[in-house]
Amino acid sequence: MRSRNPVFSRRGFSRDNGYAGFNAAPQAGGPAVATQGNPYAQGNPYAQPAGDPYAQNPYAQNPYAQQDVQYGAPQAPAATGRMTMDDVVVRTASTLGVLIVTAALSWALLPVDDAHISRSYGIGIGAALIGMVLAFVQSFKRKASPALILTYAAFEGVFLGVVSSVVDNRIASGAAMQAVLGTMAVFAAVLVAYKAGWIRVNRRFVGFVMAASLGFVLLMLVNLLFAVFGGGDGLGFRSGALGVVFGVIGVLLGACFLALDFKQVEDGVAYGAPREEAWLAAFGLTLTLVWIYLEFLRLISILNSND
Repeated sequence: MRSRNPVFSRRGFSRDNGYAGFNAAPQAGGPAVATQGNPYAQGNPYAQPAGDPYAQNPYAQNPYAQQDVQYGAPQAPAATGRMTMDDVVVRTASTLGVLIVTAALSWALLPVDDAHISRSYGIGIGAALIGMVLAFVQSFKRKASPALILTYAAFEGVFLGVVSSVVDNRIASGAAMQAVLGTMAVFAAVLVAYKAGWIRVNRRFVGFVMAASLGFVLLMLVNLLFAVFGGGDGLGFRSGALGVVFGVIGVLLGACFLALDFKQVEDGVAYGAPREEAWLAAFGLTLTLVWIYLEFLRLISILNSND
């Protein structure tokens, strides 16, 4: 469920088996999903072979199983320590809660008037850089670190609070709430489409999203370099009509990321991922929602600056 890229490849790709969660057979009694390449199926350490539900599964062994004194047979252990949908919901809510609280505090405590905007913006950019480093560290870790993920959310919240305050108070009044509503609408729409089967996450879908994401990010980096060294808006990818087009593309890519996140969660629950994997799912969902929110905020600021 994890990968080495904190922005794109964290979403359910196995280092050994290619794309996770696509075409893999569920455990007995699990929901029917496709069968090949899922990190939680078949050769995966979380998958259980037929017959003995505890054979060869490190997460199904009960170290506290007691021998029955009278009959000499081990007691049947309960299936615990597996990721559930409730685990994902609780941990995602915790991560987003930390982000929202720190965003609200930075909005209230870091004014963006003419006298203070430089200091506040500097703090926001610093928090964004720290959050980026923490995201990379978590992406390279083999296991989820709740403290690291929550710390990332706190610093990301500081950045979002400052940039939202700048846009809302100096460019477009009400932009922050509009961006929040837009993000919620995209989340709800993708969730409904995914559950209804209108979005099919397969290898072709993943390949397209990854290629489009890589091209998008490279173009934005080139535009940023031209803006830093050449001044102005760089190549114009983030302003005017072209900026609106790229903003819409950014939102659509965020919607695709959400579909990959939902597939990751679905497979993790279906194939018995360990409970700590729920933190990785929460981390991925938080990154995606932040991406969509920032794209909406950028779109709103461009549209208002063109008025």
